[in-house]
Amino acid sequence: MKKTLIILGVCAMLFSCAQEQRYTMQSPEIDAIKSMYDLYNKGDFEGQRQFYAEGAQIFNNAPETKPTSVDQMIAQQKDEMAGFSSYSIAIGEDAIEMVTTDEGEKWVNVWGTWKATMAATGQAFEVPVHATYQFVDGKITREHGYWDNSPIVIAFMEYEAAQKAAADTLP
Repeated sequence: MKKTLIILGVCAMLFSCAQEQRYTMQSPEIDAIKSMYDLYNKGDFEGQRQFYAEGAQIFNNAPETKPTSVDQMIAQQKDEMAGFSSYSIAIGEDAIEMVTTDEGEKWVNVWGTWKATMAATGQAFEVPVHATYQFVDGKITREHGYWDNSPIVIAFMEYEAAQKAAADTLP
């Protein structure tokens, strides 16, 4: 009887310690992000829409008081990428993960490099990027992205200033 109680106690302890997986580098959500980035790299901005839930909020280099919609994000991508002859986001296999928070939220975190070439000047850019995506029922409901786009803004401003200066010197 005593052995039985000890065995039951040990089994109870082992099974009570079993926890839900809270960190992974392989999941359907990670596969969705990789597919979404592939579409971005192909210039298929509209194709990215399938990964977002209706009403998803996007905060790319923006505070939580200024969300962007999926429609606005796609329009912005189309507009901004028109100034580049090439662009892509590259992520390594070990630079993407999914975590489940204490509250049960699923977030996919990505660290990558955005590379682009300015069409007007041929200037190349490499910008480290971090983005995190919250998933609910297999769809992105929130996105937060962070990168320093100041070198790109400066390059476009310098190009525009040079164009204006050249136009001002014409007879």
